Amino acid sequence: MDWSIQDIARIAGTTSRTLRHYDDIGLLKPSRTGHNGYRYYNQDALVQLQRILLLRGLGLGLPVISQVLDDQADAAKALAGHLEWLRQEQDRLARQIASVRQTIDAVKGGGEIMAEDMFNGFDHTQYKDEVEERWGKDAYAKGDSWWRGMSAEEKSAWKQRSQQLGADWIAAATAGIAPDSAEAQAVAKRHIEWLTAIPGTPASDKGGGKAGVKAYVTGLGEMYVADPRFGANYGGHEGAVFVRDALRFYAEQNL
Repeated sequence: MDWSIQDIARIAGTTSRTLRHYDDIGLLKPSRTGHNGYRYYNQDALVQLQRILLLRGLGLGLPVISQVLDDQADAAKALAGHLEWLRQEQDRLARQIASVRQTIDAVKGGGEIMAEDMFNGFDHTQYKDEVEERWGKDAYAKGDSWWRGMSAEEKSAWKQRSQQLGADWIAAATAGIAPDSAEAQAVAKRHIEWLTAIPGTPASDKGGGKAGVKAYVTGLGEMYVADPRFGANYGGHEGAVFVRDALRFYAEQNL
């Protein structure tokens, strides 16, 4: 069975023009072309299109998507990595939706707002004890004060930056590239810049110098692998190993 370009554009929520462009650049070829010149797509082409749209949703450009598709030929394995990330986002968004609905119902009905329920899915203190144990109470206090001092827009921008970083790590890990490749090292550089921007972390503490940042970054990479809660941010264990190795190489070369 195959579908016409018009059918696929409608079903996928895209346009025929976009699909023709994907064909022109070799990103998504139709499975056949009819005698009337119309493009038709079979099941394999639909799987390819789904992967393209998922990668576009992660903010990747078409040249990078092309490389990812070429390097990761196993569609099922690649989609499994996407699925894990989407499940995490689904859980987080579901908790946020539920908490906002409760707030709306309370405001409309004049009921009592339960503070404990309002911020489910927004919590930034869930690792408080672990942070204090690993890096001290002062580290947590600085980071907490920094976060609470942000405006809603600043918090939203920071969350988007963090989510994009995680998505880029997953894309890199599933692309089949090496941790020491230029592409992976560019993400590692951004990761360390992200850590450095958070007050209270050893990466932001200038007193330890590059050696202190290096030790912190390499140790953090090991934690990503050892703790599945953190590794889940990077697509699971294999993704966490990729992040660890990329961060370690960057630290050894630059810190």
